Amino acid sequence: MEKELFTPESEAELKLCFPAFKELRPHLNEKNFIEQVQRQKDQTYNIIAIKHNGIVPSAAGFRFAEFLAWGKVLYIDDLTTLPEYRGQGYASEIMDWLIEYAKTKKCCGLHLDTGHHRHSAHKLYLKKGLSITSHHLSLEFE
Repeated sequence: MEKELFTPESEAELKLCFPAFKELRPHLNEKNFIEQVQRQKDQTYNIIAIKHNGIVPSAAGFRFAEFLAWGKVLYIDDLTTLPEYRGQGYASEIMDWLIEYAKTKKCCGLHLDTGHHRHSAHKLYLKKGLSITSHHLSLEFE
């Protein structure tokens, strides 16, 4: 079976994506994941995923946002690949799609935040032409 890029719409398709997202966001459970994705769609959040042999080895959550600093951008919230599928080009294929999609939507750029410890992800981002331009700071509330 060939690889297929798709945008999950149904609950069943979101369930297929859940294991990949759970890898990146271990605090999630399937029910909350589906509910939150459906809520975030009101904020332009969407998912692009690759399906291969009935499994989603890699997926990305993204949205469009406009900033005074950067203009309109495609912002990647999540880019994840199941451990056993890493190094096989899935995330690279998704990044290529996201970059081209941002261009077709007349974005000024593509942005994402990444954990400082995700060195293999940083290699991919730099290879795709992204630059490390800032530090992301946060204050967590209980």
